[in-house]
Amino acid sequence: MKSIRELYRIGTGPSSSHTMGPRKAAEIFLSRHPGAKGFEVTLYGSLAATGEGHMTDVAIHDVLSRANVPVNIVWKPDVFLPQHPNGMKFATLNSAGFVEEEWTVFSVGGGALEYEGMQHEGAGEIYTMNSMTEIMNYCERTGHNYWEYVEHCEGPEIYDYLAEVWQAMKDAVQRGINRDGRLPGPLNLKRKALNYYVKAGGYRDNLKSRGLVFAYALAVSEENASGGVIVTAPTCGSCGVVPGVLYHLWKSRNFPERQVLHALATAGLVGNLVKHNASISGADVGCQGEVGVACAMAAAAASQLFGGSAAQIEYAAEMGLEHHLGMTCDPVCGLVQIPCIERNAYAAARALDANIYASFTDGVHRVSFDKLVQVMKETGHDLPSLYKETGIGGLAKDYQQM
Repeated sequence: MKSIRELYRIGTGPSSSHTMGPRKAAEIFLSRHPGAKGFEVTLYGSLAATGEGHMTDVAIHDVLSRANVPVNIVWKPDVFLPQHPNGMKFATLNSAGFVEEEWTVFSVGGGALEYEGMQHEGAGEIYTMNSMTEIMNYCERTGHNYWEYVEHCEGPEIYDYLAEVWQAMKDAVQRGINRDGRLPGPLNLKRKALNYYVKAGGYRDNLKSRGLVFAYALAVSEENASGGVIVTAPTCGSCGVVPGVLYHLWKSRNFPERQVLHALATAGLVGNLVKHNASISGADVGCQGEVGVACAMAAAAASQLFGGSAAQIEYAAEMGLEHHLGMTCDPVCGLVQIPCIERNAYAAARALDANIYASFTDGVHRVSFDKLVQVMKETGHDLPSLYKETGIGGLAKDYQQM
């Protein structure tokens, strides 16, 4: 597996696969062809189907227009390239408007790119174990924690990066719970985080706790929907779950920040395992690969903070993902708003419940996290494309004319 730096990316929303990835691809292509007379970018499949709502064209145009030459975007939502549903073809144009050089690239989730016939962009493999069972057995055999395995593979300097990630998460929560008004786009959706935060203060402990978790997760998701700075965890569309849980536990239980960074390392390991062995792309496997994985990450982080054993942490992560199996990715109007924002809040609460449930057990259970990841991958590939970020099925179906 690659570094969790590839999983936790600090950037702007609203979508890691539809905004951050295409922006990065455009930057790479521009750097290779600074003297082009023009550019043409063809968007395929899911990128074309919901790209307008995700501001895919805006992200690409913002980058390529730096060359002060014409930029043409071509939309082909009915064409799916075999390597991944989120395909793009960049082309340079000569002075006569004819194509000179082409480059096909895929935005595979979490802001990561795959090139045609190539592996992931970024650093090479640094983890020697690529399954949760193998890592869990290692931890039980050696007495190490999951975060210690991350440190062993990444080096102690990973905590400097995780500190930046944690600060960006805290900043997103704090901005989000202090803003009201409406979110951009045709849905005219009102921000809710501030309202939830205020209302939570009026309840007794149990309901107050749940209300605050909702508020913090909503805050980050709403920041993402408005194009604010967030952290992919593992994606932009699911960016509210992990910070919602961690911010709440940090504030309410006074955990030292060093322990929060350990929890982030554990959560990153969980997300990395899914990314390596299956997918975190909604266009590939549906929302189970985004919000479902985020719930698993947050559940593992919470279990880590509360002193869960290696087996209990694995069980919490398994439950967080298991109970999102089959979840479709059907964004209304192609926006990362309905049902995405609400799903983040609900998944944050589910993550805390998964931790509590696992803490009542010895961690022994029948279905392993690794088995579940394989089932999630198979389930996602069995879902029809209209339920995988194309905006033409499910909840999005009745809103095509808005």
